[in-house]
Amino acid sequence: MSGLQCLATENIWFDKQCYDDAERRFYEGASGPAPQQQQQSSSHSGDQELVSRMKSLELENQTLHKVVEDMRAALQKLETRVGVLEKSPAPAAVPCAKAAPVQSAPAKQVKVENDDDDIDLFGSDEEDEEAECLKQERLEAYAAKKAKKPAVIAKSSILLDVKPWDDETDMAKLEECVRSVQMDGLLWGASKLVPVGYGIKKLQINCVVEDDKVGTDILEEEITKFEDFVQSVDVAAFNKI
Repeated sequence: MSGLQCLATENIWFDKQCYDDAERRFYEGASGPAPQQQQQSSSHSGDQELVSRMKSLELENQTLHKVVEDMRAALQKLETRVGVLEKSPAPAAVPCAKAAPVQSAPAKQVKVENDDDDIDLFGSDEEDEEAECLKQERLEAYAAKKAKKPAVIAKSSILLDVKPWDDETDMAKLEECVRSVQMDGLLWGASKLVPVGYGIKKLQINCVVEDDKVGTDILEEEITKFEDFVQSVDVAAFNKI
């Protein structure tokens, strides 16, 4: 048997290389383009971006050139106007209109008399004395009118807390003692008993006083004189009227 016949009888895959190439191309197509192709694609996109940026810069440059030209033109116009204003002379002041001459009336002949009785040498002094007397009369009238007005009397409303010694203190007698304090400018008002604790009650009494005549110190001093009933006196409230 020849060698060719022997090879024909063997199970040999003569087209394996073709199948390998086909398999490789299949997997390359499934996994995307080859690195070289990707590089070419990225390079192409980068070139497009660069071209786009260059076009944008050129457009911006043209816009800036236009703005600069406009500013130069405006500055040139302004310099021209300033130069014209500096060269032009200042407007002359408008002369004031001359006042029309006043035609003087024909002078009247004044008759001079040598009579000394017509000259009043003390007239001004008498007028000053009359003005001073009138001023004095007005001041006196104002003072009298002001004196007739009643003077405003400052008053205050005071609320006092009068505390007894204990719960056995006669509160009616205590209130009687408090109201027995009488003085000019003092007027007693309403009162009530307020519980303090442990059966003890304090007397809360209101009064109206004239500030110039009665003070809280005097009230406390006079009320605390009743030592058998009063332990202490406190000012609970003080209001101006």
